[in-house]
Amino acid sequence: MNSTRNPDDNSFSGSESNQEKKMETKRSGKNTYEETHFIDTSKPVWNYSLLNDQDVTNFQNGTYYRMYEKFGSHSIKINDVWGMYFCVWAPNATALTVIGNFNNWDKQSHSLNPRWDNSGIWEGFIPGFNLGETYKYHIVGFEGKAVDKGDPISHFWEKRPLTGSITWDLYYEWNDDEWMKKRDKHNSLDAPWSVYEMHLASWMRPDKHDEESYNTYDQITERLVPYIQEMGFTHVELMPVTEHPFDGSWGYQCTGFFAPTSRFGDPQGFMRMIDALHAANIGVIMDWVPSHFPYDSHGLFMFDGTHTYEYADMRKGFHPDWNSYIFNYKRGEVKSFLISSAIFWFDKFHIDGIRVDAVSSMLKLDYSRKEGEWEQNEFGGNGNLEAIAFIKDLNETIFRDFPDVQTIAEESTDWPGVTKPTFSGGLGFGMKWMMGWMHDTLDYFKADPLIRKNLQNKFTFSMMYYYDENFMLPLSHDEVVHGKSPMIYKMPGDEWQKFANLRLLYSYMWTHPGAKLLFMGNEYGQTTEWNYKSELDWPLLQFDNHKLLSNCIKDLNQLLITEPALYQNQFNIEGFEWVDLNHYEESIIVFKRCGKKVEDDLLIVLNMTPVIRHDWKVNVAGKKYTKEIFNSDDKKYFGTGNIFNPEIRSTFIKEDEEHYVLTLNLPPLAAIILK
Repeated sequence: MNSTRNPDDNSFSGSESNQEKKMETKRSGKNTYEETHFIDTSKPVWNYSLLNDQDVTNFQNGTYYRMYEKFGSHSIKINDVWGMYFCVWAPNATALTVIGNFNNWDKQSHSLNPRWDNSGIWEGFIPGFNLGETYKYHIVGFEGKAVDKGDPISHFWEKRPLTGSITWDLYYEWNDDEWMKKRDKHNSLDAPWSVYEMHLASWMRPDKHDEESYNTYDQITERLVPYIQEMGFTHVELMPVTEHPFDGSWGYQCTGFFAPTSRFGDPQGFMRMIDALHAANIGVIMDWVPSHFPYDSHGLFMFDGTHTYEYADMRKGFHPDWNSYIFNYKRGEVKSFLISSAIFWFDKFHIDGIRVDAVSSMLKLDYSRKEGEWEQNEFGGNGNLEAIAFIKDLNETIFRDFPDVQTIAEESTDWPGVTKPTFSGGLGFGMKWMMGWMHDTLDYFKADPLIRKNLQNKFTFSMMYYYDENFMLPLSHDEVVHGKSPMIYKMPGDEWQKFANLRLLYSYMWTHPGAKLLFMGNEYGQTTEWNYKSELDWPLLQFDNHKLLSNCIKDLNQLLITEPALYQNQFNIEGFEWVDLNHYEESIIVFKRCGKKVEDDLLIVLNMTPVIRHDWKVNVAGKKYTKEIFNSDDKKYFGTGNIFNPEIRSTFIKEDEEHYVLTLNLPPLAAIILK
């Protein structure tokens, strides 16, 4: 029958009846259809399988890491007949049919077949089924309960509030060969990392006041690539773009673990975005959420009438913070599903890293639970042993198959060895968000400068445990929502002091060891909290204080890229040295960043109060610093520009040991960098 849905709902108005023409469209990567088509619903579902016995065994054992190659829907040709092969895991189903526009959503006509091996896998081939067709699975499951579910392995979904899966092909001719050849250097731990975290919908909108207004992937790309190039960030981190039904979840309540959201277009649009970023030498990190999923009726919850993907015991299976459900990491099939999802984005979309959300909630059985609401593991501890094993397997598999990428943990506790190799007892992540640094740093900078002398131990505490992990310093979206205020209004003082303090904070962040992450809008001093329903306050850039703050970020990014001392040893003890912590009364802090060559070393001096210091003496050892290469009080950053060091006055105090006294002018609420 004819497909009649409005194309504005992101399903399709039809497709060609000619299968060969359709497949030519598939091979060209153009997944748009203009003509109506017809599927002969009188033809039965053919009994056919792409899976072999080893695939099924691996799937059940949790070691089938590319489910997307055979599960889901696949356009194939059998006996000279084109059609669609479907494969889905529903172990408690007693009947399972494919429904959609093609059969008028008839719940009886197109039944898939259960495999003979009791694996719970249902499959079959529907001749004549085209790409671009909306479908669901009608599942009769536990105790006869009937549900209509989207395909867990679907690569494209209808635009919400519609919830159907869409048959699709991921053919795309990539143009990022040069990037892929060299990205091991770009993504390594001794490379500069300056990450721009962003929410695609609210970064820019066609209508900034309309939350239903979205730019397409291509429109975002046109604006984003030159902006990131201009600002000098090395990577972008995308808040979840995996398909999700509710905008207010920011993407963290995901229903489509193998599909980019249709809010901005089709999967090839997202591929073109990544391709363009790579062409501009910008890496792409995706937020990925294996910790929980929502209870939407079309999603994974109670998939076949009972707890298939989630733990049945709600002490482990329900997440009290987010009113969502927790994956059953003990089931091999669920492990295969999740690891396949992660691998999918590296394999099919060429991403450079994943930031794994809410790792702490996965690791700890008592996370956000009171006494009596959780059960100890078999050894009497609070660790979720199955989740720990899953995380290790995840990281081992990713780095085995893609050694030139990164995995980054959002882990907010003191769990040991998050970024240590699994062979030495660690979890195997490449990096971990340094939440302690974020909290201590914001507490320090929120304080009146006159009392910062009492908080110096909090300020310097990060280096007491820094070498425990490979840390990324995050000033993320979580710090500018829910009444926490935008970054600029966290700073004390009048308008000038607020901007000076924020430049000082950013200067400290960029010169502190570790990778950097800054949420969108923070680079120019957004004056309102982030709101996912609107867009950033781009008009602020017409004002000098905001525009020049962004210039400061540009120059800090340029310094990070061009000064080896800021990245070469960023995760080892040779890269950092405190030089002067004795002047806490004046809140003057001095430290050194060290490269692999002595001549690359940098000296950083922070004046944490608005008091100008002329002829300030700093004792240094080992080398003579002759040039001021950065001053956050520069007029080009909205500073005073009055206090600087055109020449560094340097005096030997122990010539044989090369000890010097530097005499410096220190601007108010500012950082200077000497080389």
